[in-house]
Amino acid sequence: MAGKRKQDDPLAALLETAPKAKLVNLIVRVAASRPAVRRECLDYLNKHTALSPSRKKQSESEKLLALWAELAPDLDELDAYGGGDYDADIHVSSLLQEIAQGLSRKKTDSDYRQKLLDNALPYIESGNAGLDDDLYDLAYAACYTDADWRALAQAFETMRGDWKLDHARRIYRRLGDRGKYLELRQRKLATGTDYFDLADFHWKAGEIQKAVEVAETGLLKGKGRMDELRQFVAKRVKSAGNRERYLALQFDQAIDSLTCDKYKTFRKLCTVTEWKCYEAKILARLENARDTEQLRIRMHRKEYEEAVAVLTRSRYPLYAWDSAYELQTAKRLEGRYPEAILKYYISGLGNLKTNATRREYTRKAQVMKKVHHVLVDVLRDPSRWRDFALKVKKDNIKRPAFQKEFTKAVPGWQALK
Repeated sequence: MAGKRKQDDPLAALLETAPKAKLVNLIVRVAASRPAVRRECLDYLNKHTALSPSRKKQSESEKLLALWAELAPDLDELDAYGGGDYDADIHVSSLLQEIAQGLSRKKTDSDYRQKLLDNALPYIESGNAGLDDDLYDLAYAACYTDADWRALAQAFETMRGDWKLDHARRIYRRLGDRGKYLELRQRKLATGTDYFDLADFHWKAGEIQKAVEVAETGLLKGKGRMDELRQFVAKRVKSAGNRERYLALQFDQAIDSLTCDKYKTFRKLCTVTEWKCYEAKILARLENARDTEQLRIRMHRKEYEEAVAVLTRSRYPLYAWDSAYELQTAKRLEGRYPEAILKYYISGLGNLKTNATRREYTRKAQVMKKVHHVLVDVLRDPSRWRDFALKVKKDNIKRPAFQKEFTKAVPGWQALK
């Protein structure tokens, strides 16, 4: 069948009569301005012709350049406008990843790798395309030798911005270039992570005292991102047998953006006596935690009255699945605090006297179903439900979409009169 189609195709007939040199000229001319066609030709020839190892290597390298040429117009646009539509972003990202994967096979000659790096570095410097991770991955994959890595680090050094210098610093550390690493590290010592990185460098170099000094300085001067640094110091303090300092560091770790998981981790570290000392201190910091984490901690401690207070002062989660922790907790507390939970559910209805989208009516209908459940099944007060629901129905009687969604979701809605 395929043979028949080929014979019937006028183009195929013309190609069969053309001299080889003319066919080569035609394909090169067509592919020259169409990167996707050039890449397809290279793929086809790789699969269907016998190439020498050197020719195959060249073909694979040419394919990577063709991939770059294919993505370049879209990347230019993303870079010019600070990002773009989802499809363009995904398209360019996938092609960048394909280039990086090709480079990572370590079969691309240095001149091709240099061309790809020269293409990618201006976009890394700009940082405006929203594809930093993919571009850095490509740049790293293009480095095969220490000389390649050093050249890349030097390129990053010429660019403005802490992130580029961070990459350069990490490369120098990887290369074992102590002088360049320390030079760049000293330029930026601000966060706990910065101090941890320097302390870890000295520790791994066998400079124990220097590592400890840097870490202690970081505990005093570091601003944010302190987790790794605290754990670094805590590990050494624990080894030295200083239990009091160890717990103090772990306490600071727990209350830094306190979560239920951090609370439970710290609780497990403490003996009964130690917990008596720290329990009040950690609860005093609880109000600084996000409402969801406060709620989790109160429920974990079985402090249901405090939990319902946290829940009812929080905003009802709009467009949340019933699996959302707040709604799961509300359901657990319905039997203990039905009036408070009823008030919480009613708050989720919002303004019931204005027009809204069909989606919003659907959401409100699901909330109304919860109100029905508490009033009828928990409080066992159907008359109260009827009074409340009938008013809502009458207020929205001229909104057919509202009525339809409530009829689908709320038990007995259509029969209310």
